[in-house]
Amino acid sequence: MISGKATIAATKSYAQLHQTECAQEHFREINGLTMSSIGIGTYLGKSDATTDNLVTEAIIKSVKSGINLIDTAINYRSQHGEMSVKAALVQLIESQTVSRAELIICSKGGFIPNREREKWFKQEYVDSSKFNIQMTDIVAGIHCMHPEYIQDQLERSLTNLGVETIDIYYLHNPETQLGIIPPDEFYRRLKAVFAVLEKAADAGKITAYGIATWQGFRVPPTDAKHIDLAKAKSIAQEVAGGKSDRFQFIQLPVNLTMPEAFITPTQPVDGKILPAITAANQLGINAIASASIAQAKNLMQLPQNIIHYLGENLKTDAVRALQFTRSVPGLSSALVGMKSPNHVAENLALTSIPPLDAEDFAQLGVRE
Repeated sequence: MISGKATIAATKSYAQLHQTECAQEHFREINGLTMSSIGIGTYLGKSDATTDNLVTEAIIKSVKSGINLIDTAINYRSQHGEMSVKAALVQLIESQTVSRAELIICSKGGFIPNREREKWFKQEYVDSSKFNIQMTDIVAGIHCMHPEYIQDQLERSLTNLGVETIDIYYLHNPETQLGIIPPDEFYRRLKAVFAVLEKAADAGKITAYGIATWQGFRVPPTDAKHIDLAKAKSIAQEVAGGKSDRFQFIQLPVNLTMPEAFITPTQPVDGKILPAITAANQLGINAIASASIAQAKNLMQLPQNIIHYLGENLKTDAVRALQFTRSVPGLSSALVGMKSPNHVAENLALTSIPPLDAEDFAQLGVRE
């Protein structure tokens, strides 16, 4: 078990250690922690030893090169994602390359992390006397927000990762349930999950929590899959009682082909409808981008003006796409999945280049 968690002093020290090869603007202060503007994701790939080794090596190389944000989830590659992170952490810490306190480790729970899905869920939770969970608590055959389930999934993630504390723990794509259960029931379930996560933060199992989504924050309020961020924040505040709540992060897709998070007004806040990232910032919530380069195949050929403003020194559309996303105003960091050594090297070269400032980003002319 690796003790500790990300700290203000250690993450700042990490950035200082990498100041020669990384641009100063590559690091940002988020909730007091110093976070790299690019994070490594661990989503895609087969659940096999070959992929495990590639992911582990990619994490090690990234951490050695100025990336201290590591993102995974219990269902990624049927728990192999988290286990690959553990293997990387053990090597990095035992070799004294970094301390645990320099790294910001994130995971997620909500999906069923086993290929047998309903059969496994029944065996592990419904048939077990340890839990008061029914088959009706599973939605769409793949997702569960029962508080006892989330509590247990968090414990399993801690074990898989081999850590005492997860820095950011997300409820994973809860909008999977919307459109199947009514909104009132959805927010009741959300409140029960938040109560579990506030207790987990009190116990030192997590530092902060959030909601990771695919559609929830990007679709209009009229859409069945819409999650009201201000309402979620007020639920967290209610659950936390008199103290500050730990609902401090959201994750959502942001890329050249999916710009809704920063241009499409979807979130009601104080009588206005705002884009999700703007709304999050106003509510004191940090936004992290997933799917930062889309699937590279969707990029096709970027227009010349975008290539020009992103910087002629960037050599591939994938790197240009990542530079675009990490430069979105109000975004804390952009996650990118990396496995092949070539892609790792390509993406890491960006750490030496500052993100675009707001003025240069506006020149890109990305609008609805």
